[in-house]
Amino acid sequence: MSVESVKSYFIEKNLRYEILEFDAGTETVELAAQALGVEPALIAKTLAFKLKDRNILVMAKGDARIDNKKFKQEFQVKAKMMSPDEVLANTGHPVGGVCPFGLKTDMSIYLDESLRAFEKVYPAAGSRNSCIEITPNDLCSVTDARWVNVCKS
Repeated sequence: MSVESVKSYFIEKNLRYEILEFDAGTETVELAAQALGVEPALIAKTLAFKLKDRNILVMAKGDARIDNKKFKQEFQVKAKMMSPDEVLANTGHPVGGVCPFGLKTDMSIYLDESLRAFEKVYPAAGSRNSCIEITPNDLCSVTDARWVNVCKS
């Protein structure tokens, strides 16, 4: 049902993004890149974190790694990822399909500066075999995200 929540989100916001669905799974950066025929960096992975007072999503290029020092500077807390059950309960999307669209609960969205290097990126679309194509600036505007620098250079 997660893809359905993404479709509903797009309709509600009057967004015209095509959801690409694949026979093969795209639940990892490598599998998504392979299915799309693109380099892994172009996959916009979505990571779910628990802060002291709220849950957040951080999106970064596919081959980026969180820099714990930068994360702590930005959010004033050590990076603690959600468990798969917490991810599903909070986002409504399974791990491997997590995206910033059609979320089950209200969450702040952050885009790592690493995404700015590309003309277009491919975030998941709510399932382990779906994604969309979008520019980083459009991704920022349609999700009301804020740019941060929390990944290793």
